Amino acid sequence: MEKVTKKSTKKAAVAKERAEKSVNAWNKYDEATLAKVNAFCEQYKKFISENKTERECSDAIVAKAVKLGYRNLTECKSLKAGDRVYYQMMGKAVALFVIGEKPLAEGMNILGAHIDSPRLDVKQNPLYEKDGFALLDTHYYGGIKKYQWVTIPLSIHGVVVKKDGTKVSIAIGEKDDDPVFGISDLLIHLAADQLGKNAAKVVEGENLDVTFASQPLTGESKDAVMATALEALYKQYGIEKEDFLSAELEVVPAGKARDYGIDRSMIAGYGQDDRVCAFTSAEAIFGIRKSKHTLACLLVDKEEIGSVGATGMHSRFFENCVAEIADRLGQYSELTVRRALQNSFMLSSDVSAAYDPLYAEAFEKRNSAFMGRGIAFNKYTGSRGKYSSNDANAEYMATLRRILDDADVSYHTAELGKVDQGGGGTIAYIMANYGMNVIDSGVAVLSMHSPWEVTSKADIYESFKGYTAFLKGIQ
Repeated sequence: MEKVTKKSTKKAAVAKERAEKSVNAWNKYDEATLAKVNAFCEQYKKFISENKTERECSDAIVAKAVKLGYRNLTECKSLKAGDRVYYQMMGKAVALFVIGEKPLAEGMNILGAHIDSPRLDVKQNPLYEKDGFALLDTHYYGGIKKYQWVTIPLSIHGVVVKKDGTKVSIAIGEKDDDPVFGISDLLIHLAADQLGKNAAKVVEGENLDVTFASQPLTGESKDAVMATALEALYKQYGIEKEDFLSAELEVVPAGKARDYGIDRSMIAGYGQDDRVCAFTSAEAIFGIRKSKHTLACLLVDKEEIGSVGATGMHSRFFENCVAEIADRLGQYSELTVRRALQNSFMLSSDVSAAYDPLYAEAFEKRNSAFMGRGIAFNKYTGSRGKYSSNDANAEYMATLRRILDDADVSYHTAELGKVDQGGGGTIAYIMANYGMNVIDSGVAVLSMHSPWEVTSKADIYESFKGYTAFLKGIQ
């Protein structure tokens, strides 16, 4: 039996006090810390208000990286410890690196998040006229409840690339004097048949068409309203109807992120899954100038539809980046790249479903993510018996517990709802294919995948602190 001493008693008391405070992160904040929390979250609100697509997020992160002294990896002939570089993939994904003192083969500390979010994508042949309206045909992206997207103000963001290569950036609906768009719904007085449908069918995917214009162009006899829309597009952006063929336009909720709750303790905004983790991850690596191990921050695309494509995590662009870095360090070999990946540690920074007392039946309360309790760790995700899951090992979790406790970071563990209730996945299992240690960790989100999601300011700040502690702590 361990001998009880004053030292061990004091240690136990400190541990107990920390555990009690960590139940809700707000309990441990003094006035100075509260000021830091609020200041950090103001930056975050600005980021998600101004960057509503993966392209916008990617460009904003690169712009800040360059301002902080990061160099484009493709322009670097050689690298050394302390160098900071970035690589942007097709304008939709970014990898940030801080080159460490140790050989690359000894592994990296990696933060990974995604910057795409559920939305409506404008189809390639979208514009048509019907019964006095010009409409844009859309195809929804990611998992959404379709009925949530009708009768709310919408904006259109993206790029149109002309045949000559000219790229036109679009963002309509965010400025105070901009028009907004929307999708109509059937009035309650005539909705008897509609209300008899189940929620998945109340609004059909093919009916998520955006009302784009209604005024006919003078002198036009056929498709006169569509002609008005096309005239406006050409006058303002130089865009013709055929240019939709080479466009990527996303329909997203219009408006800025706002404080939520009378106490201003929360944030409501679009795309917090997973830009809340992308922002905090980027800010964490931006705050570190040197490290023993090489540090990496991955901000990727296409997670909401299976991490596919050249800019998704199934792509080998990150592996290629590691190979390029090894080459510029004079350490390249296939074995070096494989060892670097296998010996790495990663936090798959993705959000978790916040426990909602209004829908308590969907959660298992003892193993749920709660708002205000700091980072939520999901040892495994997946569905139907952990299918498509990364199941992190206990040794890694123990290491993280030590690092976060030493840094006074509030955290807890969670699962995505009750067993057999549903489920979901992240990029964790993809990175685990390299043999590295990976675990999901992130912010609890209320009303996840809705047009306006809600997070706790305390969780955002604790995630930033936790990601920073992780990057510094594994040595």
